[in-house]
This record gives sequence, structure tokens and C-alpha cells, in this order.
Amino acid sequence: MENEIIKIEGFDISCYGVNTLVVGSGAAALNAAVSLHSFGQKDLIIATSQWGGGTSNNAGSDKQTYYKLSLSGEKPDSVLEMAQDLFNGKCMHGDIALCEAQGSVLAFMNLVRLGVPFPYDKYGAFAGYKTDHDPRSRATSAGPYTSKKMFEALAREVKKQKIRILNHHQIISLITDRNRSRVTGALAINTRIKDPKNAFVLFNAENIILGTGGPAGIYETSVYPLSQNGSIGIAFKAGATGQNLTESQFGIASVKFRWNLSGSYQQAIPRYFSTDKKGNDAREFLNEYFPDIKTLTKAIFLKGYQWPFDPKKITGYGSSLIDLLVFREITDKGRNVYLDYTKNPSFGNSVTFTLKKLDSEVSKYLSNSGALKNSPLERLLALNAPAFSLYKEHGIDLSSEPLQIAVCAQHNNGGLKANIWWESDLRHLFPVGEVNGSHGVCRPGGSALNSGQVGSYRAAKYISKLYNQQPTDTKVFMQEAKEQIASELALAKKWLTSGTSGRNRKYSFEIKKRMSEAGGIIRDLKKVTAASSAAGVMLKHINDNIGAGSVKELAESYLLTDNCLTHYIYLDAIKTYLEKGGRSRGSYLVIKGENSRQAFKPDLCRYDRDIENDILEIGIRNGKIFRKLVNVRELPKQDLWFEKVWKDYMEDNYIGC
Repeated sequence: MENEIIKIEGFDISCYGVNTLVVGSGAAALNAAVSLHSFGQKDLIIATSQWGGGTSNNAGSDKQTYYKLSLSGEKPDSVLEMAQDLFNGKCMHGDIALCEAQGSVLAFMNLVRLGVPFPYDKYGAFAGYKTDHDPRSRATSAGPYTSKKMFEALAREVKKQKIRILNHHQIISLITDRNRSRVTGALAINTRIKDPKNAFVLFNAENIILGTGGPAGIYETSVYPLSQNGSIGIAFKAGATGQNLTESQFGIASVKFRWNLSGSYQQAIPRYFSTDKKGNDAREFLNEYFPDIKTLTKAIFLKGYQWPFDPKKITGYGSSLIDLLVFREITDKGRNVYLDYTKNPSFGNSVTFTLKKLDSEVSKYLSNSGALKNSPLERLLALNAPAFSLYKEHGIDLSSEPLQIAVCAQHNNGGLKANIWWESDLRHLFPVGEVNGSHGVCRPGGSALNSGQVGSYRAAKYISKLYNQQPTDTKVFMQEAKEQIASELALAKKWLTSGTSGRNRKYSFEIKKRMSEAGGIIRDLKKVTAASSAAGVMLKHINDNIGAGSVKELAESYLLTDNCLTHYIYLDAIKTYLEKGGRSRGSYLVIKGENSRQAFKPDLCRYDRDIENDILEIGIRNGKIFRKLVNVRELPKQDLWFEKVWKDYMEDNYIGC
């Protein structure tokens, strides 16, 4: 782990040799570091662009969900049933689903041990509730800030174990061997250094655990925290394969303070209205699409635990019709949309909201929750007072002002391809958390938090058993890495010579706008094809057209090229899906041309076409995109004869694929 200085192309580069470099500081990355340390591998470094700056520490909802095996109550549950339910979400490999189900209790109890306050009763029962795509009641929550509390607990453990943290270190490139078969290190910029000649940091690493989150930096309409950018592009550039990149999750969220408006925010049944850009001409625009106030209020209520946009829930006045109407009100009509907790929804001049007119399911839920109150604000406070306080803490008083909303990108169910030990096809690279593409099309709400904890534990276990060697000798490492490093430094010189360029901001805006317009909840082949082509042109010329006048701007330039490559590959994946006949599924609606009427009667995916049933793998080889459809691996059949399992365990024969 000693730091030495290496001179390349006029730069003085700090170099660390380390067994494992953990990139990122979210809950998955920190759990990987803590787990690896507990397995006896102390030679590790956490490098992060901003300590606690990712989604884990800065995102949530009304009561952010953690999905796990049921641990209480009368209804039976089993690992195999949970695995089957994860697998049923489509385009998720069965062996991955089994690992996530099998590891859920261990991962959950580890968080409990570390102090995450998941609630239980006097008998020690961790009660559960249903979430989206969950046929049982496996969900639990530590409140609006579940993932933040996970981050805090894991961060305490990192510091307790004195694991080295290099803050303000943005990884800009992954180093590979000459055959591009495995990672051997990484290049970073220390953004706290003023002189670019001294700002680069090199890691000679036997393993890299990549926990940099989803591609937040490629969306304009987004609920990802502003501090989260993602860096999946560096993995694509190094040769790692992506999968399921078509599958993102979208939902209604507030825009001034970015926060998911799921659960009790909808179950309180707020009033939806829109205005023109100047705040005039207020309209309850949902009314013209629903037959009566009972149907409308039920759809709003159901939006709570059916929060992600889902084309299956549009017809029959379903909850996702609301997302579609909000989207069209903003995008097609150019209006602003708000939630109002001070007034009940109305339905024309002659129909008044009353609790007696609520659907029986809605009324029963509110009554059982002690929330059958007269106003949305009273209902919200009765259901979940911390959900109200959260906005108050961020300067928004829901008791006196409306909340501006949009349909926002929230989570990428796709990401990098990896095996059951979370190792990428670029060996020794372990993507954990949202950057890992294990989640399939329709994951149960909260399963991503479980996946991040299970996957990071398994990655650490594998490294501790099979990849626990010291890094390659520095001289040998540099013989293979020098050309790759020199290429990145040449870009730095070029950008620094050009000076600060206003085009950096312009390119970033174009990327985000293009991705939100073509890769959001409405997808049209013609529009996606044009967007993909424009992204390819941008990628071809971007290195020649951007610049930097400081170390900070240099780091931003690398991030910009990362986002450019990322959005190009994502758009190509979406285009490929549509070209091969892919229909509406997951959290997006496929339409033909500008046929908005068709949007209300979606042509739903029936998983009878290869492009719908198989997993689309995609990546870069020799500067060109490659695409491959892969059959989904079924749930494996296990041989659980105890003596055999015991023998394999004692001999470490269980480690492997």
C-alpha cells in the first residue's frame, strides 16, 4: 500500500500497490470493504470522488424499502420462493436470484448488528409489508432514510476498522492487461490538488470492486441526487460487458428537492394540478381522464405501493395512468405539475371529495392506519409524520405550499454483467450495487438494497479465497500499463492546452436532454434511432471539443466523456430492443411515431420474442459496439445433502462458478 512517485509524460503520479481497490462510498462499496477486512484481507483502499456523495447517503422515499426473506408472521416463506419471485421479474438469471434470496437474511442481520434500526416487536419479529412486484410481505424499512442509515452504520465500521479512505479521488480509467481479459489497476485524479502535474494517482491493484452506482449523470429529468454521477463508462471502455441496459425505473418525484414520492405521499391522496410556466391557469388535469372521483382517488392511492411507472398499470384507470398524464402535461403541453397536500382532489364543480366516496380498499387501509382524516396533510401526518418533516428539513412546508413534480429516472435495473460471485467478464473487476446489472425487468421494490449487500459480501468472500495475492511488482505492472496511462495523460494535456471550454456544459446538457427524451418512459424507434446516431457523432468528436482550466474541470471532462460513452451504449441497447420488435415492459411504454392515443392502450411485452425473453448483452470491442442475446439461466437445482455440503465447505470447494 506504500505510496511511490512515478514520472510519466511530465506528470508526477502517486502510485499505490494494493490487493483490492474499492471504488465508491455507497452502502454496497462499504459493505464490500468491511466484509473483505473481516475475512482477513487488510490490504485495501477505498477511493471515492466524494465521501458519502452517492445515492445511498442522499436518496430515499416515504419509508425506503429493504427487501428480504420474511422473518415473522404466520405465512410461510422460503429461500426458493423468494428466488422464484425475483426470477419471475424476467431477464434475471436464476442462479443470481438464488444467491440474492439465500444471502438476504445474512445481509439483513449484518445491518441489524451494525445498528441499522429496522423495527421489530417485543418478541423480536421483524414485521413486513408489501411493495411493488412483491407477492408476499417481505419489505421492511428504517424510515425515509433507510439507505442513509445503512451508509452511516457501514461508514462507522469502516472507520472503526481503520480502512484507508482516499477522498476526492475520482477514478477516470481502469487499467487492463494487454489481452484486456482482466483489470490490473486504475487511474484517478485527486481533485484537491491544485497543480494538474501532481494530481494523478495510480493504483496497481489485484482486484477492483466497483461500487459507483447508476448512470445518474446521463438524465435531465432525474431523482438521482445531484452529487451522484456514476461511472459505468470506464468499465465499458476497459472491455466489460453490460446487460439489460434497456431497463431503467421511473417514477413521480419532486424536482426542487429530489425525492421519490411513493408510499404515504400518494396514499394520503393529495390533489394533482398543473399551471402554465408563470404559475397561472391552475387545472386538476387528471379529471378529464377518469370517470369519477372514486376511481381517481383509488388510482392516486395505489400509486403509493405501485410507485414505479408500469405500462401494465395504465389501462382500466390504473395507477400508472397518472405517471403518463403527468409526463404528457409537462412534455407535450409545457406546463408545470404539482402535488397539493392542503386540499383534497375535486372533480368538477358539482362533485365534492368526501371520505364516504373512497373505494373500500382505500378506506380500509386508511382506517386501519388511523389515517381516515379530512385533508391530505392530516392523512400524511397520521400515516408517516417523518415523510412530512423530511421536506420541512429541506425548506419545503407541505402544509402551506405545493410540491413541483415530474416523472424521473430513479434506478437502472441493468448494468454490468457479472457471475454469481459478482465478478465481471473482465476478470478481477467486481461491480456491486446499482452498477451491477442483475436486477431484471420488474424487481420487487427494495430488492436493489438487498442485492447490493449480498453481492458485495459475495465479492469479498471470493476475493479473500481466490484472489488474495499481492499486486504485481510495480515495474512489471508499469510495462503493461504505461501505454494506457500515457493515452489518458495525453487527453489531459490536450484539454489543459485548450483551456476552459463553455462547450463542456453544452455537451452535458445535450447528453441529459437526449437521454431523457429518447430513453425515458416513452420510447419510439424513430426518435431513439436519431438519438443514438447523434450520440455516436458526439462521441466521435467530444475529445477534440472540450477543455479544462483546472484540476476540477479536468476531472469533469473525464466524467463528461464517460457519460457520453455511457449514453451512446444505452441508446444503442434501446434501439436494438425496439428494432427486434420489443414491446412495452418494465417501466417504459413503446409507441409508434407520435401516436399518443396508442399510449393509453399499450402493446405489452408477452415474452414470446427472443429480444423480450433473452438478456441483451452489449459492450465495446475494438472501438465498435457488439450485441448478443443470451438465454436466461434457470433456477439451479441444489444438492443439499448435509455431509456433501460440509465436505465442500471445509475444502473450499464451494467457491467458484
